[in-house]
This record gives sequence, C-alpha cells and structure tokens, in this order.
Amino acid sequence: MSAAELEMVNSMLRAIPKEGPTDDWPKARANMEAALEALPPVEGVSTTALKIGDMAAEWSQTADASQDRVLLYLHGGGYCAGSLKTHRTLVAQIAKSFKGRVLAIDYRLGPENKYPAAIDDAVAAYQFLLKEGIKPSHIAIAGDSAGGGLTVATLLALRDKKIALPAAAWPISPWVDLEGRGASLKSKAESDLIVTADGLHNYAKAYAGARRGEGLASPVNASLAGLPPLLIQVGSAEVLLDDSITLAQKAAAADVEVKLEVWPHMPHVWHIFSGFLTEGHDAIGNATAWLNARVGQSK
Repeated sequence: MSAAELEMVNSMLRAIPKEGPTDDWPKARANMEAALEALPPVEGVSTTALKIGDMAAEWSQTADASQDRVLLYLHGGGYCAGSLKTHRTLVAQIAKSFKGRVLAIDYRLGPENKYPAAIDDAVAAYQFLLKEGIKPSHIAIAGDSAGGGLTVATLLALRDKKIALPAAAWPISPWVDLEGRGASLKSKAESDLIVTADGLHNYAKAYAGARRGEGLASPVNASLAGLPPLLIQVGSAEVLLDDSITLAQKAAAADVEVKLEVWPHMPHVWHIFSGFLTEGHDAIGNATAWLNARVGQSK
C-alpha cells in the first residue's frame, strides 16, 4: 500500500463536508457531481449513449472488447443521487480490464421515484440485454454502495420472476441493510470520511420509507438461495463494513458461492480513485479477472 497515495485520497475526502440528513436532493446530486468531476479522464475507452425505453444509458468499451459479453453497472448514490455522469470515470476504468462491454444506466431516483423503481429499471436493463441476444451466461451485474445493494436486489427480483440469472455479480461496498443494524455504523464512524449513519438513515427514508426492511430493499433480509457467484469488496475503514460481512455470511449459508475481500484502510468505494490509488486499480483488476473467468462460459 502506498501511504502517500492513500493520504492524498483522504485529504481530498476531508475537504468534502460529510453529508448528513437533507431534503434538498437537487443540491445533494449537484454536490456529488462536483466532487467527482475532477477525476482524471480515462484513455482508450469509448462511450456511446442509448435509451432503454425512457431510461438513459451508456455503453463503455475498449476497441477490442468482446461484443457478446456484458457487465451491467449500477451506480451508487444512496438511491437518491448519482448518475451516468458521476460514475463515467469509474465505469471506464472497469471497461479497460473487463473483456466485454459495460452498460451503465440512469435508473430512477428517490424520493421522486420510490422503491422499487430502481429495481424495476435494473431488471428492465437486464431484459434489454437478453432481447439483444446476450446470453445470461455472458452477463454479470456490478454496482457500488446503493448500486451494490441494487445489484443483489436485482438478482433476487430476477430469480423471483424466474428469469435466467447472470453468470456472476460484483457488489462494491454494498449497502444491503437499510435498517442500519451493523455495528460498524458506530465503530467505523471516525475512520469513514464519506458516509454517516445519519446520512444513510435519511437516504433510506427517502427511498424506501416504511418498506426499508423488505427483502428487495434490504437484501440481507431476503433468502439468497439460488444466486450466482458473488465477489464482495469492501474497505476496512467503512461504516458499511458489516453490511458486506453479513451479506457474505448469509450468502454462504444459502450455499451461494461467495468471495469477500476486505481491503485494509480503504475508504468507501475506493475504486473511484483508481487513477491515482494503487489499491483502487488493483481492486478493479482483481474483480475483472474474477469476472472474466466466469462470464462468457457456455452453460
């Protein structure tokens, strides 16, 4: 680990005020975009806009990307913020080492669009891929933070609808307990420079309200039986650390193939800083190697 690189990231994060409860969602969304727009651009990746029904989406790929292998990417932002714009750099970094195309979507956000709108949109994007002729065994789903929770929720929704599941999934720092029961919400409060328990509570209330405990809102409350292999990555400095640990334990207990990586000292979704943080680059490399070994295999 490069202490200097990590300190540069942490210095950047300390300069951004921690976000507590808010009802000014346009401001919260603008703040997230402002915080991420300074990230360095990614060379060698092309981006193409498209529409899936009324939903904006983007393809990201390298020149030699396999066209019949797809990673569906679901951005983070507490289900009430985040966009194609905030995650374009991260998606491009992933596309550089994933042996296929990456499809990112602008799913509907709360509180204007309550749970389960985001899940419905993610399922629609997956069905779009199937209609395009992509085999389920050639698809994976990934996402960060709320998008990591949405990744698992989408798998559950597909399973319950009896739609063929993708080959694998990669939840990054996933938020999978909207009821906020993890001990790390308190024990990691000082080390987490991004996420707060109060902020999470506010987002959960805005997105799911009294339904936050339902299995598709909080996947740790659902049966995980029958899900495809999961690679869960989380930083040890995160308040959401226990969400990942609990998710991995419940997946394993349901006989789901699961790999949990806890990265020492890393902040929430450190992958975003992969342009100048070695661990961010390495985490993406580990995950895409894991995906590349599973996606595109005949079934």
